[in-house]
Amino acid sequence: MGEHNQAKPMVPVLVGGDIGAYALLRAFHERSGVRGVVVAKLQTRAFADTRIADVRIADVDNADALVTALVDLAKERAGERLVLLSNADWYVESIIARRAQLEPHYEIPMCSAEVFARVESKAAFQADCEALGIPVPRTIVVRFEDGAAVPDGSLDSLTYPVVGKANSSSEHYRVEYPGKKKVQHLTTKAEVQTLLANIAASGYAGTYLLQDFIPGDETQMRSLTAYRNAKGEVTLLSTGRVLLEEHTPGTLGVPAAILTEPYTDAMDAMERYLERIGYRGFANADYKRDPRTGEHVFFEVNPRIGRNNWYVTAAGANPADHVAADLDGTPIQKVRSTREVLYSVVPLGLLTRYLPDADLRARVIAAAKRSVARPLHNPADSSFKRRVTIALLTFNYRRKYREYYPEPTATGH
Repeated sequence: MGEHNQAKPMVPVLVGGDIGAYALLRAFHERSGVRGVVVAKLQTRAFADTRIADVRIADVDNADALVTALVDLAKERAGERLVLLSNADWYVESIIARRAQLEPHYEIPMCSAEVFARVESKAAFQADCEALGIPVPRTIVVRFEDGAAVPDGSLDSLTYPVVGKANSSSEHYRVEYPGKKKVQHLTTKAEVQTLLANIAASGYAGTYLLQDFIPGDETQMRSLTAYRNAKGEVTLLSTGRVLLEEHTPGTLGVPAAILTEPYTDAMDAMERYLERIGYRGFANADYKRDPRTGEHVFFEVNPRIGRNNWYVTAAGANPADHVAADLDGTPIQKVRSTREVLYSVVPLGLLTRYLPDADLRARVIAAAKRSVARPLHNPADSSFKRRVTIALLTFNYRRKYREYYPEPTATGH
């Protein structure tokens, strides 16, 4: 969309209705007071009775239906400056694949289809990291042919436990099979064989990865958010230590609480990686500190902003500023966040129960006394009905952890 739109306020249109979508819309709202739009499969509690966004329901899991809904929305709001974003791989994939139909109506600060495929492929990511000297775990790639799993190495060579995950999150999202999880933690060869048989029977056409497990609990996990603009400048880098992950099957591995900390080595590595592949837009990396070496081992980079992106805004680097500067071609100071902030979607008492390290627990409690960055607790969006919904949603985490992860473990699983 052309320069003539630059005088108009940017209206963010977010596909997907989770906490991360709300957090990014909140960032835009805090930046300019603009009311955004969320396009989602159903009315979610994250957007219950919201004042900062219009909610549009559409069959967003179907690419044709999604594009139709987005074009219809744009025609209704003709003349407005619409910016299209998402924090889910499969929606980003659909948007990029259909960019030609959407770009007459939306500005789309995302990477090309070729770059998306390269980032989404965890095998390609592995190769790029190895070329750059970025530590990655040892991996066996499994292909599926004629209803059977075909690993590129012997399963007997694996050292258990191992981590299993799909090479492409967007392809994996579209299949169902018994015991499906975003991330699998497998302790025996028999478990691996059962899992691979179930995936093969589902019709999954992608590849699957079996990786060495890096020891340590969830507090050794790290999160990184970056933004690289159309000029090839990484203008935003923000990192944090994961304190607790979610444990329900559909969200397993998503950080539920983060303490922001600057990790220069990880920021440098991410900048080199994005430069190598010619990336544009938001990117989110998962990595872990290996206690045996002290190195940060990278697992993947996701071609979008993360579900937990509110920690970035709370640490003083509003992601919306970086989108605006990129699309307008205006200068912006490069940011590497250093401010310590506690981000959490769970109650503080629940969080501290899962922090066995006394020093870390004391740091978290001290940070909480200053403030807790909660994406849904928005003073600008706090009707009584919404406050009740968010309070119940937050409290419900107690039931989820009691059911899926009742006690902290040395591995986080």
